[in-house]
Amino acid sequence: MNWIILIIAGLFEVGFASCLGKVKETSGNEMYFWFVGFLMCLTVSMLLLIKATETLPIGTAYAVWTGIGAVGTVLMGILVFKDPVSFWRIFFICTLIGSVIGLKAVSR
Repeated sequence: MNWIILIIAGLFEVGFASCLGKVKETSGNEMYFWFVGFLMCLTVSMLLLIKATETLPIGTAYAVWTGIGAVGTVLMGILVFKDPVSFWRIFFICTLIGSVIGLKAVSR
């Protein structure tokens, strides 16, 4: 169950990073809306990470949480923010995914 909580925490990390990107692109009331979304996602992500680390090793949990956030944020950047796509970006994202899966596989 804590692995599921950790995955959800990682998705909220993607949410707060994406909201941060939208804060940068907007102004006025819309900027504040995205900033509130950032704070909400950040809070939920941290609380879920704390919950997940009650039974999972902190090093593994943090690495998986960061990996989910990094991969998700790069994909959001490509799909939403029109970040550049290259062979090497995709290659290293795939190696990151492999590393996260490897950490999960060797953890108890």
